[in-house]
Amino acid sequence: MIDYRIITKDNFTDRIGELVSMLEHTREITLNEISSLRQNELDYIGNDTSNSIGALLLHIASIEFVHQIIAFENRDLGEHEQLKWGTALELGDNAKASIKDQSLDYYLKELNLVRENTLIQLKSKTDSWLYEENQWENGIPYNNYYLWFHVMEDEINHRGQIRTIKKNFPTTDYLKLK
Repeated sequence: MIDYRIITKDNFTDRIGELVSMLEHTREITLNEISSLRQNELDYIGNDTSNSIGALLLHIASIEFVHQIIAFENRDLGEHEQLKWGTALELGDNAKASIKDQSLDYYLKELNLVRENTLIQLKSKTDSWLYEENQWENGIPYNNYYLWFHVMEDEINHRGQIRTIKKNFPTTDYLKLK
């Protein structure tokens, strides 16, 4: 059952516990949305400008991973990390060609592995860490709180895309044949 309360989660400081509550709620709704999808539905691409649901799920995981690197390690992706996550981060034609033929379990595993690390790292942080500021290369300031807000914002946005893709699935018979 989905919990519709923002509450401080155990083993976290107050604000971080509330942030974790929001991250978990966001993810729970996403998981509920995709829970019954088959591999051909995860691979379905509705038109030339669309991404598959599978690609969007890996994108959600990649955004969270990148924000871990920025927030917890104060750096950008390394070469090996870029090789693993770059296609999912950028989406588009490369993602259409290469992010496919995976089961729902594959995407769930990727989402869960990234989230597990997020929660481990957040347990070691204090509320004041959320407000620590840094700057992008262009000089624009941000804080850690914003980074994790963006993780949720991005997932919610792509969940909307997932819902749209699902509404535009061809007939059930078509998808069963593929």
